[in-house]
Amino acid sequence: MNTRILKIIYIIFSVIFSSASFAQAVQPNIVYSDNNVRFTVITDGAIRMEYQPSGNFVDNPSFLASERKYPAVKYKLKKGNWIEIETSKMKLKYKKNSGEFTAKNIQITDVKGTKPFQWVPGTKQQHNLGGTLRTLDEMDGDTQRGSVAEAKSGEKRKLEDGLLSKDGWSFIDDSNNFLFDDSNWAWVTQRKNKEGQDWYFMAYGEDYKTALKDFTIFAGKMPLPPRYAFGNWWSRYWSYSDGEFRSLIDNFHKYGIPLDVLVVDMDWHYTDEGRGGWTGWTWNKNLFPDPPKFLEYLHENNLKVTLNLHPADGVSSYEEGFSGMRKDLELNPSTTKNIPWIGSDKKFMTAFFENILRPMEKQGVDFWWLDWQQHPFDKNVDKLSNTWWINYLFFSDKERNSTARPMLYHRWGGLGNHRYQIGFSGDTHMTWKSLDYQPFFNSQASNVLYGYWSHDIGGHTGGHFETEMYLRWLQFGALSPIMRTHTGKSADKNKEPWVFNQEVFTIIKNTIKQRYEMAPYIYTMARNAYDKGISLCYPLYYDYPQSKEAYDFKNEYMFGKDILVAPVTKQSENGFAEIDVWLPEGDWYDWHTGTLLKGGKVIKRNFALDEFGMYVKAGAILPLYSDTVMNLNGNNEDYIVTVFPGREGSSSIYEDNGNDKSYEKDFAVTELKSLRKGNELQISIDARKGKYQDMPDSRGYSIKLMSSVMPESVTLNGKSLSFKYLEDEFAVLAQLGKLSCNEAKNIVVTYPAGAADLTNGIAGKSRRIAKAIEQLKYKDPGIVLIDELGKMGSINEAILYYPKNVNELVNEFNKNYNELPEILKKQKLDSEKVQWFLKVIGYEKY
Repeated sequence: MNTRILKIIYIIFSVIFSSASFAQAVQPNIVYSDNNVRFTVITDGAIRMEYQPSGNFVDNPSFLASERKYPAVKYKLKKGNWIEIETSKMKLKYKKNSGEFTAKNIQITDVKGTKPFQWVPGTKQQHNLGGTLRTLDEMDGDTQRGSVAEAKSGEKRKLEDGLLSKDGWSFIDDSNNFLFDDSNWAWVTQRKNKEGQDWYFMAYGEDYKTALKDFTIFAGKMPLPPRYAFGNWWSRYWSYSDGEFRSLIDNFHKYGIPLDVLVVDMDWHYTDEGRGGWTGWTWNKNLFPDPPKFLEYLHENNLKVTLNLHPADGVSSYEEGFSGMRKDLELNPSTTKNIPWIGSDKKFMTAFFENILRPMEKQGVDFWWLDWQQHPFDKNVDKLSNTWWINYLFFSDKERNSTARPMLYHRWGGLGNHRYQIGFSGDTHMTWKSLDYQPFFNSQASNVLYGYWSHDIGGHTGGHFETEMYLRWLQFGALSPIMRTHTGKSADKNKEPWVFNQEVFTIIKNTIKQRYEMAPYIYTMARNAYDKGISLCYPLYYDYPQSKEAYDFKNEYMFGKDILVAPVTKQSENGFAEIDVWLPEGDWYDWHTGTLLKGGKVIKRNFALDEFGMYVKAGAILPLYSDTVMNLNGNNEDYIVTVFPGREGSSSIYEDNGNDKSYEKDFAVTELKSLRKGNELQISIDARKGKYQDMPDSRGYSIKLMSSVMPESVTLNGKSLSFKYLEDEFAVLAQLGKLSCNEAKNIVVTYPAGAADLTNGIAGKSRRIAKAIEQLKYKDPGIVLIDELGKMGSINEAILYYPKNVNELVNEFNKNYNELPEILKKQKLDSEKVQWFLKVIGYEKY
């Protein structure tokens, strides 16, 4: 081998092994280790720093850091008197052999091109963006009205710190956290070396989304809930009987209202002295004579069921499972003493699940509502949070012993609890203040990856029931992670949809049905939360970190990547609720009125009772269902690929089995794209990629074009398609038919030249005017409408009969709308009626 080749080989090896070169870490990414110090690069923006005077480093997962193996990361390592580790986002320096970490021997700074910072131990964040709270029990907005473990009545509650800060970095001290042992069912264990340091540092600047993804690398992902969890949940604190529940479900069917989950509150078990109480484990046979048959009935109706649990009082001798518990715990066969709840006792918990819960799960209970409220800490393990620990126990038991996808419904226990969805926020007060607080509370929880809060829609306690407040709460609930109505045990707080008048009933039904139409989009975004750590509801500053308004407009949030929500959380005046909405740069489509709005500013919007603030990115293409879907258990529903006005958009459809545990690898994705070029709109539905169990080979597909005039033609893969006009939505629907999911579909829509603009809110305007004219007839039964006003009131019907004339009809409507005050005077309405008419359609505010 000649000298030249030897030199080349030497240079290559020098580069690979040089302490100053970029290197690929070998799992688990330990960059530097000596007798007392260990540094592990998790990602280019996250690093673990350990100091152990004994030299016994911790490899077991902790309650926070459940993952110990990480993808390879590029870094630079330089050894000398100072250990230097540099990634693309930060540079760490530690003085070698200088002992425990202090402000004198370790620091982390930014690298060129990232947001400047300098951190040493003891540095305090100045601008933490907040996280969440264990519970909203007895809260009225952000004010505590009844005492809980963390606060006294009258206190203003402040959110716990979250993982993100405007400082651009975050520090997490995991030194005193509990660990999991190596047993088959990983159990709590305490650290042996209490004097050690186990720290995590994250550098991210304004890239909040990447910070959350980095956190999942060492703290675990947000599990994907079953698909049914995103449907409608019926819940009420009420001592329903078997027969009353059957009547309730019959009414859901009768009135065509979708339903997926039935929540049975604590009266499923005996609550009277000597047979039960707040804690109970035995079915109340007076209300449920045959529980297995009741559960069978629910499943026959495609419903999932959860039961409310308050475990704190343990297991009493009168419970059906007591004898089995006594035997498994090897207690005296004659004892009738209560078996206390000790969550840290593995033998107790094993016996509890086997004798108390497993029999009911076999009967058909799908998941548990863990309504834990009592003593904060475990009786045997000091400082072990009962909330955190039993959330893990219930979720992991389901994970280990069920073929179904695990799900739990409970309170927040602290960092790491994002691995055990879904949250129950507790008994909030029935007030506008509570409603106004919850959108902010929802989105902020994404800062600790707790992305699935479920609130008592309509409020639970305190205050008084108001129909308008309930409707606004329901509308917000439909655009929340979980849609669950609930209320306290009070006869005057019944929220069954059919007890309201026709107008309110219709709004309730339509709100729930729109939730179901959006299910494919919602489920796709939930998968995104699993993959990337970005919750379904997240703050605007994730996408617009440099905009002050993204932080100031706290109630606004993104609902997935394409929809901005500005919920109505205040009472209306004169039939409309007016709110200020900040829309980021770009164009946004107001879904409920059909108005395309320019962003980059704050605008005033007003909402009738059946409208709420949903703003879709211009050009977005969203996967939706039709309004015929009543339940999310099925997996072969038709897709309506819906295109919103704008130049271009892209999205995807995520599919899986819906309720299996193998969704990490067993799933399929279909990419969607749209592009407008002049008078031509091109839409592509790519061939589906991936597979999962029981995957349908074909589906029905349709294309829906929002705020669209009648096209000249629509083609699918070059062949002509028929299409129809949806006059109420001013939209076009083209049914593609039942097609193979594994083949690409290319749709071309050709529009006539000079088409009318339908993005000025005509859908909302025409709806309001038709309603006002109907009301006007009651004020003046003998009124004969002049042509201009009459045509405005019947434009939807005119389009129904003459869809090809939509251009002409819309242009005439727009002209008359601009002249409406004069037209009303021409109608010979007096000034009072003119002002009334303009007010009820929100004319001066539109």
